[in-house]
Amino acid sequence: MPQSDSRPDEYAERVLEIAERIPPGRVMSYGDVAEYLGEGGPRQVGAVMSAWGGGVPWWRVIRADGSPPPGHEVRARAHYAAEATPLRPGSARVDMARARWDGGAATPPSP
Repeated sequence: MPQSDSRPDEYAERVLEIAERIPPGRVMSYGDVAEYLGEGGPRQVGAVMSAWGGGVPWWRVIRADGSPPPGHEVRARAHYAAEATPLRPGSARVDMARARWDGGAATPPSP
């Protein structure tokens, strides 16, 4: 796994760019980001977010079940409340059916 003090590679830069594009109140799963980019998978996206995601809206890239990033649940929930991100009734998980962002008209960053 890359060190957080090293520079992100090209793939990581593309993942971080997508995280920055996700509108407030919307989310993408790790797998959604990989699919949108057309390469990698959920684990690769998760590794990028773990190593370098601190400078982007990391709370908008989540697990497919709507769970916030592990270890950051409390901070993520504060962001969700501030952005009015839809949550599942009676749960702290994001309502993926209502909050998932598909990339809209944006084109994926070039490799």
